[in-house]
Amino acid sequence: MIPTITRGDATIDVDTLPACPVETTLTLISDKWKILIVRDLLTGTKRFCELRRSIGHISQKVLTSNLRQMEADGLVHREVYPEVPPRVEYSLTDTGHSLKTVIDALWNWGEDYKAKLAA
Repeated sequence: MIPTITRGDATIDVDTLPACPVETTLTLISDKWKILIVRDLLTGTKRFCELRRSIGHISQKVLTSNLRQMEADGLVHREVYPEVPPRVEYSLTDTGHSLKTVIDALWNWGEDYKAKLAA
């Protein structure tokens, strides 16, 4: 039997993940857009158009693709409301929220780096 991790609706095959924990983390969030999606969803649930506006220069296709991957990886939850027109909202799962410490560390490092350049 192949070991798997179930996160929400996602089932991840543990054997397909890299052996190195750093590489595993980078595999899940290394894309420029994914880290910005996590950053923006840390403040709360957002609709697709809100995410697209807050992220900036991202195409609809790329945002959709990244959100689908993140949902499959168990980082993002997608809620579809049966309305006309359909309303779809995205939020972070508990696993997605656990990336806050990573985002905070990146923020602090970036601030320190900019301060050193300015000095």
